[in-house]
Amino acid sequence: MKKPIEFYFDFSSPYGYLASTQIDALAARHKREVAWHPFLLGAVFKVTGQKPLTEQPVRGPYHARDFARSARLLGVPFCLPEGFPFFALAASRAFYWLGGDDRAKRLAKSVYHAAFGEGRDVTPVAVVARIAKNEGVDGLEAGVELPETKAKLREVTDRAIAGGIFGSPFFIVDGEPFWGHDRLAQVERWLATGGW
Repeated sequence: MKKPIEFYFDFSSPYGYLASTQIDALAARHKREVAWHPFLLGAVFKVTGQKPLTEQPVRGPYHARDFARSARLLGVPFCLPEGFPFFALAASRAFYWLGGDDRAKRLAKSVYHAAFGEGRDVTPVAVVARIAKNEGVDGLEAGVELPETKAKLREVTDRAIAGGIFGSPFFIVDGEPFWGHDRLAQVERWLATGGW
């Protein structure tokens, strides 16, 4: 059995959103599963000294334009939410409260769509809970406050940092790291050829 593609992302990442609309279909073409891993990019920035792309001098305006252009190229809706960049703690915890299974993936896709497809503020727990309820999931408000839920998100974030993951999206394919949604063509080529 081939290893799943490891997909690390932060819900506040527009490029993570774009990757989330592509990665499962890409993996399926190569008979692979995808292991989704939300993590907190802010914790990584504390280690690397980076800032969110739109807050970086000179680069910020370019990326704001590139987010929308890249979305148009992929044919997916895009609207940068007010208050961007945002802290996606509730959505990240919700994913792990659900155990990272298919329900968690569906919730992740719905949260991403709400944030960047519709431009909604997904930081409040109540908003994430409403999105979850639309997916048939109840009890999220309490679930995200459980100590084991919080611990799982910390564990994955710490593992990401220790593994050299410094941005979102980030993919690991059979031990090979790829950073950025614009590396998905390379991911696909790597899967098709076994690497180079």
